Amino acid sequence: MRSWDLASVDVRPGRPEVLHSVPQGRAIAIDLPAGTALDDHEVHEGAWLVVAEGRVRVAAESQQAADHLGPGGFAVFDPGERRDISAIDDSRVLLLLTPWPAPERRARGAG
Repeated sequence: MRSWDLASVDVRPGRPEVLHSVPQGRAIAIDLPAGTALDDHEVHEGAWLVVAEGRVRVAAESQQAADHLGPGGFAVFDPGERRDISAIDDSRVLLLLTPWPAPERRARGAG
């Protein structure tokens, strides 16, 4: 077993920290200072987002309005779904991508 305390993982803004990566998925800790964002983007993998600290605004192409999530908040994105995640307060999130890499990415040899 491996475990992490998300509050004490050494993560710097703008430098996501890959906590664990296996073919079944990848776990990434991300610090977002208030007012910053993971701008509108998409990945081939499905994505699960967990808010560990702070508050974030989460929007996706599949919904009309943004959700505001605080500690313990959880959002699920479909593979390839465009999303925007922005920090209302200084925030730390855990992003889980599955599978890693997605078959499309694996076929191209990226990862």
